[in-house]
Amino acid sequence: MTNTPFQDIAIVAGYNSQQAKHLEGQDDLSLLTDVIQNLLSQSQLTADDIDGININSAVWNLKPREALSMLGGQERWCGNEFMGIAAVIEAAGAIATGQADTIMIACAQAGEYSHTGATAPWTRPSHEFSECFGLYTAAEFALCAQRHMAIYGTQASALAEVAATIRCNGHYHPQAQFYGKGLVTPEQVLASRMVCSPFHLLDCCITSEGAGGLIITTAERARDMDAKAVFIVGAGTDRQGMSYTRAPVWDQCGDVGQRAARRAFEQAGLKPTDIDVCEFYDPFSFEIIRQFEAFGFCKPGEGGDFIANGRIAIDGEFPVATNGGLLSFSHAGTLQMLQKVIVAYEQLSGKMPTSLQVKNPTTAMATNGGSGALFCDVMLLANQATANK
Repeated sequence: MTNTPFQDIAIVAGYNSQQAKHLEGQDDLSLLTDVIQNLLSQSQLTADDIDGININSAVWNLKPREALSMLGGQERWCGNEFMGIAAVIEAAGAIATGQADTIMIACAQAGEYSHTGATAPWTRPSHEFSECFGLYTAAEFALCAQRHMAIYGTQASALAEVAATIRCNGHYHPQAQFYGKGLVTPEQVLASRMVCSPFHLLDCCITSEGAGGLIITTAERARDMDAKAVFIVGAGTDRQGMSYTRAPVWDQCGDVGQRAARRAFEQAGLKPTDIDVCEFYDPFSFEIIRQFEAFGFCKPGEGGDFIANGRIAIDGEFPVATNGGLLSFSHAGTLQMLQKVIVAYEQLSGKMPTSLQVKNPTTAMATNGGSGALFCDVMLLANQATANK
């Protein structure tokens, strides 16, 4: 493995609260308190050991600087990056440049989806450039999927295979919103009502409440802790403009994330075939197919065939969204982006439920965003054995 900007940065704790469509009696602050307490307990650290944070919430609109008081209010490095992989990169950079030694990142959402409408409020843009055209998130991602189907002949059955695989993962995860709700077949996905062609209801992500977080520190400190460390070995971000303000055009955004993935692989000295776990962003089933192509796992147009025959199942070559992802585990505001890093950490540290634990993984790839959102972030992680090669 080559030297990377992140080679001395390790994740030493990760935690998710229970996820549900509605968490009775909970709010952002109670959920964040639960996360903070569990992260400290898991890492055997105290609040005084944490000298940097990026903690926020969606409904209460808690800012990181306001959250400083939750850990005692003393002087700390404070991050401001958008929650998810970008926030982890920002924190890793702060550690690498000596701004902090141990940073906690956490996010929560409770109470946002409080009405009974058919779509979540953040999927309905209210500005004058999109509202009048009926543009909403499912339609934006559907435009990209339809174009791919028109160019390459991708079949709806391939999308259904992705959705069924991920939703079955959620059925087995005790913290997932859809835990125990039943296994899903591709036929059931195709039989569910159409939302926005080619997306059926079961091709689409859910809405949830929940919280989660992680702690990152130096590799040196991680070795002194009684914790299973997972190392950040590569990362990249791609941006094409503001999300959900204009209809995506496939020729412009179809390969978003390609540049970020290429840089991450170069930093880590890895290639797609080296990846054991693919915690890809899954707002809609097609995005998994698109990402396998954009990241170089297969050629453009081959994604539909690539994911077939169990290749993305837990016991397959490239298991995807192993906790159930956005389709079945949770979609709690911006927390769901951080959860991609959390589940990658859990897989590499052997902390997943037995039925969802990939066998002896050494590397994982986590991603955020997608074609319809006009951005894509990438992070590569490895366990200690791999990082020390």
